[in-house]
Amino acid sequence: MTTGDTAAPARTLSAAYGAASAVVAGLGDEESWRPTGCTGWAVRDLVFHCLGDAQRALVALHTPTDGPVDRDAVTYWRDWRPDTAGAANGRRWARVNGSMFLDFGQLKELYLETLAATVRAAREARPERRVATQGHVLTAGDLIITLAVEATVHHLDLTVGLPHAPEPSPEGLAAVRATLDGLLGGSVPPEWSDAHYARVGTGRAALTGAERAALGPSADRFPLFG
Repeated sequence: MTTGDTAAPARTLSAAYGAASAVVAGLGDEESWRPTGCTGWAVRDLVFHCLGDAQRALVALHTPTDGPVDRDAVTYWRDWRPDTAGAANGRRWARVNGSMFLDFGQLKELYLETLAATVRAAREARPERRVATQGHVLTAGDLIITLAVEATVHHLDLTVGLPHAPEPSPEGLAAVRATLDGLLGGSVPPEWSDAHYARVGTGRAALTGAERAALGPSADRFPLFG
């Protein structure tokens, strides 16, 4: 999915992480208990989950491998299906561990510094280098795009109860759209906004009757990942 512009993945991640960091940086303890778009998670739980994703990225970007590439920025998401036992266990794990931070400021500081470190690592990584994560091998460039996609989808989740929070970056939303198009094998009606496509494509919102009619048989494939 990466292009000839070797700096593009890192720029996309920098924009996505920068937008998410702008949301979290302005939050206090009271806001950290507000609901999100993720079932059963408050803001602090989702922040903890996203912190874990950035930590995983730091490990992956420093774990080169000679193994064959078996996923790209699109096919990586085919393993991620909603409503599985693994997803339920992951929600509980983040909920318990996120609640261990008695002071949200500590979690916030760790989140912000880790995302900044991940962006720096992404800028320094060679996009064509093969890296290992989640039991798969991707190029670093494709891994970086998956990070931007997850951060952007969770940015939408994070701000459900924060109506005045900054919006996701255009670069991150474009990466989500490209990923969903790749999974769908086509495109959705052009009037769908990036944010709406992200929510529907990942199961955060249901297709309307009119949208199902417009998609035809492809509607049965939604959500494309969750």
